[in-house]
Formats: sequence, structure tokens, C-alpha cells
Amino acid sequence: MRSLTFVGLFLAAGLAVAQPPDAPSIATPQQAASLLDTPGIVVLHVGDKAEYEKEHLPGARHLEVRAIATAPAQGQLTLQLPPDAELETRLEALGIGDKTPILIYWGNDWVSPTTRAVFTLDYAGLGGRTFVMDGGLPAWKAAKLPVTSEVPAAPTPGSLTITPRSGNVADLAMVKATAGTAAGVVIDARATEFYTGENSNNGRIPRPGHVAGAVSLPYTTFVREDGTFKSAAEVGAMFKAAGVSPGSRVITYCHIGQQATVPWMMARILGYDVKLFDGSYEEWARADGAPVKTGSAPQ
Repeated sequence: MRSLTFVGLFLAAGLAVAQPPDAPSIATPQQAASLLDTPGIVVLHVGDKAEYEKEHLPGARHLEVRAIATAPAQGQLTLQLPPDAELETRLEALGIGDKTPILIYWGNDWVSPTTRAVFTLDYAGLGGRTFVMDGGLPAWKAAKLPVTSEVPAAPTPGSLTITPRSGNVADLAMVKATAGTAAGVVIDARATEFYTGENSNNGRIPRPGHVAGAVSLPYTTFVREDGTFKSAAEVGAMFKAAGVSPGSRVITYCHIGQQATVPWMMARILGYDVKLFDGSYEEWARADGAPVKTGSAPQ
């Protein structure tokens, strides 16, 4: 099973890359509806729990993204991948096993929490059987597909052996070695006001601005007004304008490693060598010797 959303659009995008078979796929609501009949499928709804309880896809279970992340202790980074063994256990608790197909979607506008969950699933080696429903629940309802308020019983834990994709993650040293160099492109996915340093989040950002050498490409620019993802041609043009070329390394970051998973997922689907700086600007702004630039120019 593969989504057809991006297949066949690469030539239109003028790209010399193709969707890797182990990458997540984007499914239209109609394709998602056909996936619901897949034996053993796990359907995950990301969003407000009260809204989930009111209406969701048949068979869907609510997913709190922090359920598959490390709980931060005082002074530690807000959102991080858990240790591999812990992640394996947490995914098993969702009913995910070694052959489980996964359909994931958001309720209303929870796009970046959903792509963060997709990033985590892909890190665990489950990307090739993870399907993201384009447009989330609003698109499903617009297609006049059925919703329910019935909450399914707790799943039987799966039996899973994850195969971690360490290549999904960049650390601070790699970001330093890449930003503003020929080694690749570092993308800042935050809103422009944070990139320029005009907004310090009420003083909570110790060094407002951006990673010196990073280019601004806000995560919201990857999504249309109706909540659907832009086409491969549009996304390819956006990456090209940001200086990304086939074969080059791409690193994305944001505040805490959530918004940046939107461009991460699009680059991953398009076949780029893309990594998420999991600590993101929260880690960078705290680090000694990590250069910060203000204003609209990368450096």
C-alpha cells in the first residue's frame, strides 16, 4: 500500500529525487477510508481530547503526542525522542506490532503535533507503513465520510522490534557544521518574527534570533488555507528557493522540535537527506558558542 498523493508529481516538481519506500505517505480522505478495512490497522487521532470524544474516524484512538516523547524534567528540553527501548514499549501500548499499518490524522488544525508523531514513527522504522490523512478531520468531514463518538476498547499491546533511523536526527554539532556552509541547508520553521528576533516569547527565549546561517521557511507555508498540504511541485519550488538541491543535507528546527517536523516530513517524502534538530532553538539558545543572528538575513 502506498499513497498516490505525491506519486507521479516529481517530474512536475523538476526534482531528481523520489519518495523512498520506507518514508511516510500522504493519503487523501478517500484513500484513508479504504485503509480502514486493512486488517490490524491502528488509527490515531491527534488533537484536543474533548473534540476527539465528540467525533472521530471509526476505530480511531486518541493520541497524546507526549505519550511517545520523553517527559521533560525541570530545566531539561521540552520535547525529545525517548530512549529506543522506552519508545518501543510506548508504541506497543498503542497496539503497534512489527507489521502494523498506521493511519494518523489531526482534528481541526493540529498539523504540527501530528507531523511530530509521524517523525517519531519514522524514527522507529515505521515510516513505510505510516499514512497521514491530508487535511485531517475537516477534510474527512468535507468528503462526507462517517464519523463516530464511539471510543474503541483499549488495544491489545503489539509485539514490536523497532529499527531506529538515527539519520533522522541532527545534534547541535551537526547544525553548527552545516548552517551557512556548502554542507547543506538549515531551515528555521518558526514564524518570521521569531526568526528575526523581534519576538522573544515574553522573554522566555534567552537569545532571540535564529541559528546563524539558517534560512527562514515557516512551517505554515507548507499548508494551504484549507489545511491540506501543498503539492510536490509547490514544495519542491519552496525548497529550491531556500537553497536546497537534490543530494544536499537538510536540517530543520523550530522552537522545541514540533513545527519543524512539517518541512521535515515534506522533505522526507520528497527523498531529501533531511534531519530534525530535536533540541531545536531551545537547545541552541542555551548553548555556549552557538552563534545567533537577528534580522531577516541568514548571517
